[in-house]
Amino acid sequence: MLDSDLARIYGTPTGALNRVVRRNRERFPADFVFQISPTEWKNLKCQIGISSFAHGGRRRGRPYVFTEHGAIMAANVLNSPRAVQMSVFVVRAFLKMRALLGDKRGLAQKLASLEKELKKRLDVHEAVIVTILQRVMDIIDPPALPAPPPKPRIGFNP
Repeated sequence: MLDSDLARIYGTPTGALNRVVRRNRERFPADFVFQISPTEWKNLKCQIGISSFAHGGRRRGRPYVFTEHGAIMAANVLNSPRAVQMSVFVVRAFLKMRALLGDKRGLAQKLASLEKELKKRLDVHEAVIVTILQRVMDIIDPPALPAPPPKPRIGFNP
């Protein structure tokens, strides 16, 4: 997300957001926020029609781009009322997510034990079903009877 868009969400000027990022570099590693390259900025301006007077003010440099983690960190370091609300919202969302995941883990364990029990039962039932099918097949197509022993010849045997 571009810095200007994030600043608008948090109700703070873009310059103030960028100052917070520069002053707190340890809180914003490269996987949280980065500055787009000159080529990317040129392409972005052409693609979405941003002029050099983007968002109501002259832009002095390339914008910062925030990942989801950077956006959350920005909410934690900014002091605007909206940023504080967003920070509280994010914390509550994580708590709710953890509660939901905890419930799902218990359910997953129960399903795993149920699956094991069913497999044991199926193994027993499968063996019985195979035996029954074999007997049915024997009735439908009985195995060939062994050939009778040859009859002794009657009469003279040289």
